[in-house]
Amino acid sequence: MFQGKEVKVKLSEEADEVYLELNKIVGKERLKGINSSLHQTLLRSIDRVSDLLKQNPFAGDQVPKRLIPDEYVRRFDVNNIWRIELADR
Repeated sequence: MFQGKEVKVKLSEEADEVYLELNKIVGKERLKGINSSLHQTLLRSIDRVSDLLKQNPFAGDQVPKRLIPDEYVRRFDVNNIWRIELADR
């Protein structure tokens, strides 16, 4: 919740496909007894950032409007973009 409103984190179609594949890879690793890998670190980081954004949609750094790619404006109909770092291994 952010200021009494529910916040949803929505991934692009491509990002959602990659996230689902990453989940599968991590699931297979865990079945094999692998408890620490780059895949698991990345998945935890994505989940952490998702939870953080649900608490504060303005977390991260605002991208200056002049640096927003035209493709993003057309494709996602955006006029504000924020970036946030994932875990660094």
